[in-house]
Amino acid sequence: MTRQEVKLWTLLRGFRKSGFHFRRQVPIERFVVDFACLKHKLIVELDGGQHGLEGHARRDSMRDRNLAGMGFRILRFWNIDVDRNLPGVVETILDNLRFSPPPALRAGPLPCGEG
Repeated sequence: MTRQEVKLWTLLRGFRKSGFHFRRQVPIERFVVDFACLKHKLIVELDGGQHGLEGHARRDSMRDRNLAGMGFRILRFWNIDVDRNLPGVVETILDNLRFSPPPALRAGPLPCGEG
C-alpha cells in the first residue's frame, strides 16, 4: 500500500464502530479496488499522478462504468487530497455512507397495484 493508502486505511478500519465495514484490496470480478464497503456498495479509490495520464484515465473511466453497472458507487481521491485534506476525504466518505442506505434497503417504486 502507498503511504496515503495506509493513512486512509487506518481511519477506515475505525468506521466499523459506526457499522461500516471496509475491506482493502478487494477483488470484484476482474478488478481489484483499493477499499470497499460491500454492504453499502461503496468503493474508495486513491489515485496517484499517473491516473491523470490519458491512457490511465480512460482505463479508470471504463473500470468505473463497469463497477457502476454492478451497482457500486465509486469515490476517487488524489493522493494529495489525503496528504492535504484527510478530514475532508473522510467526511466525504462518511456522507456517502450515511446518506445512502444499503442497496437492499433503498426505497424504490412500488409494484403496480400496490400503494
